This record gives sequence, C-alpha cells and structure tokens, in this order.
Amino acid sequence: MEFAIPRLGLAQARRILLLQGRLRSHEPTQILVCAVFGGLIGALTIGLHELIDTAHHLIFNIQGVHTLSTGISVDPQRVMIVPAIGGLVLGISVYLMRRYWPVDVVDPIEANALHGGRMSMKDSLRLLIATIWSNASGVAVGMEAGYSQLGAAVLAKVGQYFRLRREDQRIFVAAGAGAAIAAAFNAPLAGAFYGYELILGGYSVRALAPIAAASMAATLAQRTIAPPSPLFWVGPFPPIPPWFYLVIVVLGAVAAGYSVLAMQSVTWTERLLRRLPLPQWLRPAIGGILVTAVALVVPQVLGGGHGAIQGLFDHNPGLLMLGVLVVGKVLASALSLGSGFRGGMFSSSLLLGCVFGAVFGQGLALLVPSVAGQVPMLMLVGMASVAAAVIGSPLTMAFLVLEGTDNFPVTVGVMVGVVIASTIVRLSFGYSFSTWRFHQRGIGIRGAHDIGWLADLTVSRLMRADPKIEPATTPLAELREKYPPGSITRVFVVSEEGDFMGSLDIAALHDEKRTETAASTARDFAREADLHLLPYENVRTALARFEEKEIETLPVLESPTDKKVIGYLTEQYALRRYNQELERRRGADLGQRDLFSIAEPPR
Repeated sequence: MEFAIPRLGLAQARRILLLQGRLRSHEPTQILVCAVFGGLIGALTIGLHELIDTAHHLIFNIQGVHTLSTGISVDPQRVMIVPAIGGLVLGISVYLMRRYWPVDVVDPIEANALHGGRMSMKDSLRLLIATIWSNASGVAVGMEAGYSQLGAAVLAKVGQYFRLRREDQRIFVAAGAGAAIAAAFNAPLAGAFYGYELILGGYSVRALAPIAAASMAATLAQRTIAPPSPLFWVGPFPPIPPWFYLVIVVLGAVAAGYSVLAMQSVTWTERLLRRLPLPQWLRPAIGGILVTAVALVVPQVLGGGHGAIQGLFDHNPGLLMLGVLVVGKVLASALSLGSGFRGGMFSSSLLLGCVFGAVFGQGLALLVPSVAGQVPMLMLVGMASVAAAVIGSPLTMAFLVLEGTDNFPVTVGVMVGVVIASTIVRLSFGYSFSTWRFHQRGIGIRGAHDIGWLADLTVSRLMRADPKIEPATTPLAELREKYPPGSITRVFVVSEEGDFMGSLDIAALHDEKRTETAASTARDFAREADLHLLPYENVRTALARFEEKEIETLPVLESPTDKKVIGYLTEQYALRRYNQELERRRGADLGQRDLFSIAEPPR
C-alpha cells in the first residue's frame, strides 16, 4: 500500500513517516502493534463465531444450547434443503465473481511463501464471506480458514501500510493468523505455534515475541468477551502403564494412513464432480444434496464438529455408531470441500481423529478388555494425531488438545501419537492438506518457507546493462585491434537486425595457432548462440545454467522472441549476490541483522 503524502498536511505527513520509520526499525514497537491488533483480531474472531452459531440456530431451528454438529434438536426438513440452497447461491456468486473479478485469493501460507507477506484485504474479505456462507449452509467445513485469513490480512495490511521489511511483514502475517486461532480455541500456545509452524514455516528468535504477543492478546480478548472454559470437557483418566505407549505408537501409525485417505478423498471427489456433464456453478448445490444424504443417516457430520466431539466424550457411543460416523465424516468433508464450499479441514480433522481414536480403542478393547478404561485417552491421542498430520503442524495440535481439554497428564501419550503420525505422513505423502491443495493447483510449495525472494532476485536486477556488442560483419583485424588480450572476456555478436548470434571469446580470438583468412569476420568466431538468459529468470536458474554449461558470462536477451542483447551477467557476481541474500535472511531468522558482518578479532 503506497502512502499518498500530497493529500495530507506537511506536519501530519511527517508524523506518519516518523511512525513508519519507527515501526520498520524498532522491534519493541512491532511487538506492541502485534499485541494491540492481536486483541482486535481476537474480538473479531469471537464475533464471527457467535455469528455462525446464531445463524445455525436460526436457519436449522435448533432448540436450546445445542450446536449443529451435535445433531440434537436440528430440524430434519431444513437439513434436507438448506445445504443444497446454500450451495446453489454460493456456486452462482462464485461464478459471477470469477467472471467480473478473476483474481485468485492468496491465503496466509501462499502469501508468506511467495509474496513476502503481502495480502489483499478485499480478496480476504471475499474469501471470508464465502466461508461464512458455507458454514451457515451447514456443510462439513469449519470457520478456521476464514478466521486465519481475516487475522493474517489485518496485520498484513498494517505491515504494508508501514512498509515493513520482508521478514517482518511475514512475521506480521503469522501473528495475525496465530491470534485468530488462539481466540477461536481459547488456546494461546496453540495459536502461537500455528503461526510458527504453518504460517511462518519455522521457529526463530526474531518471530517469538510478536507472534506470542498477538496470540496472548487475542486470548485475553476472547476471555474478556466470553467466560473462559475448556474447549472440551473430559473426565480424569487412569494412569497410563508403560506398555500402553506401544499401543499409542500403533494408533499414530494407523492414524497417518487415515489422514492421507481423508486428504486424498477431497481430491477424488473434486475430480469425480468435474467429470459430470454439469456447469461448474452447479457443483456446490450437488455437493450440498449429497451432504444432506449423509447427514440424514448420521447428522453429526454437519458443521465443524466441536459439538460432536463433546458428545463423544459425554455419551460414549457404541462401535457400530462410531464406525458409521468415522466413514460419514470423511465422506461429508470430501463432498463439501470437493464440490466447492469454502472452509478447511481444521475442525473436521479434530472430529475425524477423535472418532478414529474411539474406534481404535473400542476395537482393541474387544481383544484386550483392560484397554476399555483408556479409550477416552486414545480419543485425545487420535484427535491430535490426525489433526497434526492433516494440518501439518504437530506442536500446534498437541498444544490445542492439551489446552482445549485442560488434561495435561496425557501430554506424553499425545506427543507420541503426534510425532508418529506427522512423521509418517511427511515422509510418505509429503504434504499437509493446505500444501496438497497448492500442489493440485500447480503451485509448487511445501510450506510457508520464504522462497518468493528468489523470484524477486531476477536476472534483470543482477545484470549489467553495458554489454560489448559487435556486428557480425566486423572484420577479424578490427576485432583484434579493438579488444587486445586481457581487456575484456566476452563480446556478443549480433546480426544486422540486432539479434544475438553468439559470443566471442577474446582469448580464443588472439590465439596465434588459429589460421584464419583476411576475410574472416565476427560471424566466423561466434559460438554458443543458444546460451543466454532472460530478464525474468531468477538467480537460481541463472546459476544452474552457468554450472550446466560451464561458462562464466552469459548475455541477457529482451525476450524469447526478441533476441536483442540488453545486458550480461557473470557467474561470479550472481553467486556473490545469492550468498549475500542467504546470509541476510539467515541473520534475520536468528534475530541478528549483522550476524555475518566482518569484525576485527579481539586482541
């Protein structure tokens, strides 16, 4: 966002520029700003949560304090029509939006990976509205994607207004998303680690305080607005015998396969619906009808799933009912997301994991009756394991389950399951749900690690714009006189139209062993006409070409079709700039901007 000084008075413009400079260079001020806006994001998140809850009660005629996913007091007639109508309206609105505003929405992970943390507030609000509508329609999606999109966009806009450095801008995006998750689940640790693991792509000393401050402020705002209480009420568990951790290891391993199945099912559903001879705008309505069919059998598949999770702990349903729910929720989630409803698998993965843990525990109790008392603990382990594998943030989910239940005695068991499930999925499948969706769209990122700076470090920024160019008709004698040995390394030969024809090696030009006629020209010495760089190529591409072709200097052409030489780049300079950028970013990650500066040794 550019700051328009002419519209302001001189004194006001100076004050704003002073604030911009202070926020850009003063870390304590950045922490304070993240905390202030984290509190605002927390309040907005609670407001959105209440909006969705109220919408569910009104649209589905829910009586009492029950939520949609409990399946209690929900009007079955409205279940039969609301998802389909909601899908139809959503499909038509998305169709019109893409026709008149064909811009893809950049989510926080993509923004931090490719765009240096830059996000559009208008596009984010567009996604938020679609997510709200999808949730109000009752399909099996959660609001967490909308929460994190809004939170990240708010602090991204603040960072863009104050023109933060790239690494600080990325931290602001992570802080905003983390604050939203912290408020949504009343879990400051889970929110902070959501920002670290999923949105920033790692932990760093520099990012610790801003993200943690935003998450804590959001949680305090949530607890001020709503009475603080655990997300799920679970009873005390019996002590875990040492041998039982082997059971947890098996549960984590099996949960990994179930997680991959849940993620893949969305893609399979999407491909199947695309093959149907139906217009794209009609697919959400078809998805809504199919979700209704599943919900008529098992109504707990509707909504995000928080109420259904609490119902599992309260009522301990039988193995048959759990088996139906574990299949039905996967199917409903795949139909909802695969048909085009907006949302994510965050809350759905929690329910999927909880049900899976219950099925695993009750099934094992048929063989080993002593396991029956540990089924609730296995439900928590399953919840954290599946969610960690699907979302791709193991510590986030471990902290979320522990903070959301206030049951810290099961910490070791939960961590064992999370580590096993997330590691197996990472090594075998290689994607979380978010990065898998990016892969399906052709975006080659595996997380929020900053790789966008490579695209910014282009050949056009690195090249020299004073190439030595000679026409192809220049005689040999003139070339030798004009470029004596050692004066320059490469000269680029062009045709009468100015198109690149090859490079001249000046050392080879003066090789006395060569026998040329007096009529020899630059055309006769031009070599490697197919070796060049283009302005939009990045430094990694340039370095790979230097190494592959074993050449030290390459010309830069205008475009693939316009072969005019506009500059040149040397391998030495490209490598030096690449290393400088790597050092600068490593120093920023460690919170030391002068980490690689040259200093005098102590005497």
